[in-house]
Amino acid sequence: MTTRHTTIDSLLGRLTLTAQDDLLTGIFFEGHWHMPPSEFFGEAVPAEDPLFQQTALELGEYLAGERTVFDVPFKASGNPFQERVWARLKEIPYGETVSYGELATELGDRNLSQAVGSAVGRNPLSIIIPCHRVVGRDGKLTGYAGGLDNKRFLLELEEPAAAKESKLF
Repeated sequence: MTTRHTTIDSLLGRLTLTAQDDLLTGIFFEGHWHMPPSEFFGEAVPAEDPLFQQTALELGEYLAGERTVFDVPFKASGNPFQERVWARLKEIPYGETVSYGELATELGDRNLSQAVGSAVGRNPLSIIIPCHRVVGRDGKLTGYAGGLDNKRFLLELEEPAAAKESKLF
């Protein structure tokens, strides 16, 4: 089992990518909330690692508005509740949002909103598992491990054309 990491530059700043064997296991922003322990990162390798090259290419295409779905193989590992939340995040369509309360209700209990928020904040694969698509009540922007400016950028990037056009008037 080969655990490794590298860093890449992006429109969102410097990102740290982690992998285990042939699976991407993490995308972390500078100043990322809830960083995993140091052993999660493994050895530093050049960004020319094929899995990291594919990830960088796909992230670049996504950030340029040319990609809506990622093909890079990945795996997010957490506790059973976190993995349930992350599985639901993967179902949120490009350009759409859902609230923490809606996710909690879907997972069986409206009172789980804070637990959902905690799981969302610990998502190790930001962007690919689209935690930026989770918003507060009434669509308000709330916490994001990569910062609210990055969350706003990602939501605006994915905003449907009709919604963008309506803002012009």
